Amino acid sequence: MTRTAAPPPTRTSSRQGLVLVGTAIVLTGFNLRTAVNSVGPVLEEIERGLGISSGLAGLITSMPLICFALIGFAGPPLAARYRDGHVLAAALLVMAIGLLLRVSVPNVWVFLLGTVATMVGGALGNVLLPGLVKRWFPDRTGLLVGAYSTALAIGGAVASVSTAPIAEAAGAEGWRWGLGIWAVFALVAALPWLAVPVRPGASRGGHAAVRLRALGRSRLAWTMAAFFGLQAMQAYVIVGWTAQYLRDQGMSAEAAGFLVGLNALIVIPLNAVVPLGTVRPTWQRPMLLAFVACYLAGWTGLLLAPLTLTWLWVCLLGLGMGTFAMILALFGLRGRTPESVSALSTVAQGWGYALAGVGPLLVGLLRGLTGGYTGMFVLVYVGVGLLLATGWSICRPRYVDDEVPALGGPAGRPGDFPETEVAGAEPPVLLPRPER
Repeated sequence: MTRTAAPPPTRTSSRQGLVLVGTAIVLTGFNLRTAVNSVGPVLEEIERGLGISSGLAGLITSMPLICFALIGFAGPPLAARYRDGHVLAAALLVMAIGLLLRVSVPNVWVFLLGTVATMVGGALGNVLLPGLVKRWFPDRTGLLVGAYSTALAIGGAVASVSTAPIAEAAGAEGWRWGLGIWAVFALVAALPWLAVPVRPGASRGGHAAVRLRALGRSRLAWTMAAFFGLQAMQAYVIVGWTAQYLRDQGMSAEAAGFLVGLNALIVIPLNAVVPLGTVRPTWQRPMLLAFVACYLAGWTGLLLAPLTLTWLWVCLLGLGMGTFAMILALFGLRGRTPESVSALSTVAQGWGYALAGVGPLLVGLLRGLTGGYTGMFVLVYVGVGLLLATGWSICRPRYVDDEVPALGGPAGRPGDFPETEVAGAEPPVLLPRPER
């Protein structure tokens, strides 16, 4: 979707209004991954509490990716019809209800339904926050995107580290408290959005459909979708299953959760540094090789010596996750126009999340069938090999526009491109209006 740029805030709205909006954005960012990262550290307790198989546990760890792939595309149409602040407030309220719903009844289907509701906040937040940042903070876009991206990583890390201790302190069925307590933070984040004033001069017009179907003929688009999905699969296997794997090796729940949180903290500086290197074409393939080497070393360390230097293996996996920031930067380098970049990013991330959702699900199914984690390591090693192959291809300089000439600006007028916000990016990709 595309949106015309709104004029900057007036002086009457630039003081209290900007502080309120900035606070709401950062609080929302904190909540985008708490519901996802809190599951892994207590996955064993969830299996026992719901009486489910390892295969269903794999479905639980895959649900966020499936929801991100499907729900995220609803963000721009909703924002076109309603105020962004009201959409986000509603999304966070639905998230809070979902967090409470999935721990209120000992039924796996209610848990899955609550998980879908829980992911509404994360999926819509991914899509709508970039437009809000650009609209309210046109001169401080980098600062605000960095602020809520950092809050996102901190929220995920805090959830990973604290969920298991909360569950243990709560006693029997404590995992319900460990998962449900994050509803409080979602409710707190929803309140500022209800008080955000209407943006002066904001308009709901100027929307136009991005031509996405044409990308089905682009080999580059499909390769980038595969790369995005493979790197996301690595990340969500790490988040969803690493803690349980370490616990099965004899590590305490608290220590395993702390290590997953350490992995999340490693990603914070990578998101700031990796794009700066990716824009240099000669650095792309060496960086890719370094990320792949980190993945291989981290997974091999966990396979051969899971309880020895575990912090090192987890940190290496965190460095490997720099592939996420790399693909976000490559989206902007593989399209000639904002329209084509927007279409490429939306399609690649949508199909990529769908592909990534298969990974955690397969880990659970294979664990249930074999009683161990051999299948998980086979899956991640194959994934790393495919990640290298697809990454090597997309590092070759070319443009999706050359493969799909039908991609173009609104009404076929080259060079007349409004500001675009890309659905599903995390952190989102912002494309400003070019100079005429």
